Amino acid sequence: HLLLAMSGTPAKPLVEVAPGFYNVRANFYVLAGMVNIGTHMSLCRLSNGKFLVLDAIKPVGPLKEELDQLTKGGELIDAVVATHPFHSLYFKDFYKAYPNVRYFGTPRHLRTIKEIPWAGEVMESRGQWEPDVEMRIPAGSEYADPKPPKTNHFCNVVVFHRASRTIFNDDNIMCFNDPGFILRMFGIKDGQVIFHPSIKGPGLYPTPEAPEQYKMWVQDMLNDWDFDNLCSAHNGNVIGGAKAKIKELLGKTEKLFQKLKKQNCEKKAKADCGAWGDDKDAHECG
Repeated sequence: HLLLAMSGTPAKPLVEVAPGFYNVRANFYVLAGMVNIGTHMSLCRLSNGKFLVLDAIKPVGPLKEELDQLTKGGELIDAVVATHPFHSLYFKDFYKAYPNVRYFGTPRHLRTIKEIPWAGEVMESRGQWEPDVEMRIPAGSEYADPKPPKTNHFCNVVVFHRASRTIFNDDNIMCFNDPGFILRMFGIKDGQVIFHPSIKGPGLYPTPEAPEQYKMWVQDMLNDWDFDNLCSAHNGNVIGGAKAKIKELLGKTEKLFQKLKKQNCEKKAKADCGAWGDDKDAHECG
């Protein structure tokens, strides 16, 4: 399928979201190619002048030329970091283009992609990029081995680039820029920010404490990080005003947190929601 073959390829040029932080949107088709939910990759400049690459898409066409110009053919890439367990499809492509840099993965990347000589697990290695970059994973959710793999895409590494006041995130917090017809049918609006749908299913641990743990994690992020921009994989960015939008979202989700706590206390089964399609083997979302 032609559209499915285009997944992972750049959809738009590389843009500088804020000084020192670059983001590029890529195509990612689901539902037999009917919906382009998008994915992304970013580069953030460190204080030593090098770049940290966050996530990966196919470095092809004009994007490859832009990356080479920005990083001097890869010489200025300090490392490539995988940030979501199920964003794994294009690291092999990126490694073929830039084999001489360090790669850090989530536990699932280290288990499943043997072709890359991983330098380490990203959260265990994050201290080397501080204070330029800070990384956290959402409390109350599973990072090392999320199950079921088709739907539990809630947890990912959330990255804060201090100099640009930008947060990079894959699935945990989603924002939509000009959603297509099918997404609008499901009630998604332009500029809307939501938590990943699996928050109502397997995204949080089925314990009474998990909803509150996640809620406080988001609150701590709002308190600790002075950010203004949010780049999310599916399917857009919030440029300016991101903190206010997430604060508003947190407030709107309070009733859901209480509902989930009650369900977990009563040990009620939750819907296995969060999948983009019916293919039981289609685990990857970027």
